[in-house]
Amino acid sequence: MSWQVGAFGILALGLAGGFAWYERTRPDARIVALVGTLAAFGALGRIAFAALPNVKPTTDIVLISGYALGGGPGFVVGAVAALTSNFFFGQGPWTPWQMAGWGVTGLLGAGLARLVPGRIGRWPLALICFPIGFAFTALQDFGDWVTYSDHSFAQLALYVGKGVGFDLIHATGCLLFALAFGPALISSLERFRMRLEVKWLPPTIGAIIAAMLLLGGGGQPAPARAAATPTSYLLAAQDRDGGYGPAPGVGSSSLFSGWAAMALAAARQSPAAASHGGPTLLAYLERHPGGDYPGSLERSILAIHAGGGPVAGLVRRLRRQIRRNGSVLGQTNLTAFAILAERAAGVQPAARQIRWLSRQQDADGGFNFATAPGQSDVDDTGAVLEALAGTGHRRAIRRAVRFLRRNQNRDGGWPMEPGATSNAQSTAFAVQGLDAVRMSLSSLKHSPLAYLRGLIGADGQVAYARGQQQTPVWVTAQAELALAGKPLPVAAVTAARAGPVNHRSPAQRKPPADA
Repeated sequence: MSWQVGAFGILALGLAGGFAWYERTRPDARIVALVGTLAAFGALGRIAFAALPNVKPTTDIVLISGYALGGGPGFVVGAVAALTSNFFFGQGPWTPWQMAGWGVTGLLGAGLARLVPGRIGRWPLALICFPIGFAFTALQDFGDWVTYSDHSFAQLALYVGKGVGFDLIHATGCLLFALAFGPALISSLERFRMRLEVKWLPPTIGAIIAAMLLLGGGGQPAPARAAATPTSYLLAAQDRDGGYGPAPGVGSSSLFSGWAAMALAAARQSPAAASHGGPTLLAYLERHPGGDYPGSLERSILAIHAGGGPVAGLVRRLRRQIRRNGSVLGQTNLTAFAILAERAAGVQPAARQIRWLSRQQDADGGFNFATAPGQSDVDDTGAVLEALAGTGHRRAIRRAVRFLRRNQNRDGGWPMEPGATSNAQSTAFAVQGLDAVRMSLSSLKHSPLAYLRGLIGADGQVAYARGQQQTPVWVTAQAELALAGKPLPVAAVTAARAGPVNHRSPAQRKPPADA
């Protein structure tokens, strides 16, 4: 009985940790909804494979949830998935052991994220899922021994010995599920998490002092200085290794460095010349292309091309991941960016890629991250418009433009999902998509460029939304692409061709073509 109490103790501590995470971070309601959705996904995955004994994707889903979202959310996903799925399989003394086991799996996922810097590869993830899957079922064998035996070591050996075969089946299933969907699920969750983890930053002491000096007078007026711009902010935010992090001084990564390179090229500043006392931005990108995950390859191709660097090798690696139906991992987002990356390299995308992409249009005219049917979002609709521009798919383009028109907010910006509040990144994707199909922004009821300019702070950084700051380098870079009127792929800018940026006004936009 004391062992059973131990299982309840692990469960109680884990759930308390999940509650503490919620109280400490007060996450966006959509993050909470995502945790609930993942728990339901884990439970349904277990139910869907009920006919195959011990073959369940739930362990992988929970582990990846912890990896992408953190220990608190990971534990909650695991515990809730176990509890809710047992309304189908049956509740009993095994339930707390399953809740504790999958909850700890979520914590292990968070630990894995700390141990492995950057995004983990497909095979390393699968090889880690194998022993964790085995450990989960071994814990259930231990729970059966606690619940149903006389607690002798002979009985423990009997329970473990009888369960080894089933444990290996579960572990093998975990390995195969990780190979099938692991990287794609990690990418989706990380993308969602980064976009919704909003931080409200209080004014710094320096800003307060500056404001007091400006408002209170005293002393001679400061000499006039040129106003900071998104371009000047990005140039100043570069790390000494040549790359960029989510904010100045945080540490570089290929994700933020890639978007910064494209933004600087759009502003006629060469990534091959951008340096902060060390290697150039282009040199950083060539040393850190981000691995073999398609999204990383696509972004690296677009960014390195923008700096005038060679991309032929990266394009060959990317094209090996395009499926026979034309998709990349069966995902709309990755397929759209693959088309853009190929164009950047001067490679003509195959007709099957364009066809597959256009067929993923949802009933409302928009596109979502995965495949149709689904919940359309502004970001992916804008990206698909960039990919479909000039392909002759006029009906799909017209419907996507109408989707963006319908979902523009009165402040001129766009939300990530219809009905939400506007943000700079979604607005930037929408503007770039409309630019790509030569849709005149002046024909819109509200000005998206005015919305973006209203988010530019005194130091030139672009806020995520009004009163909200997060990942300022990423947000500023994507906003700069829209403000400069440069849809992807951005033309290469070498040091010799660099020049001043010219943010076009709506009146300078070309007239609509496919809209």
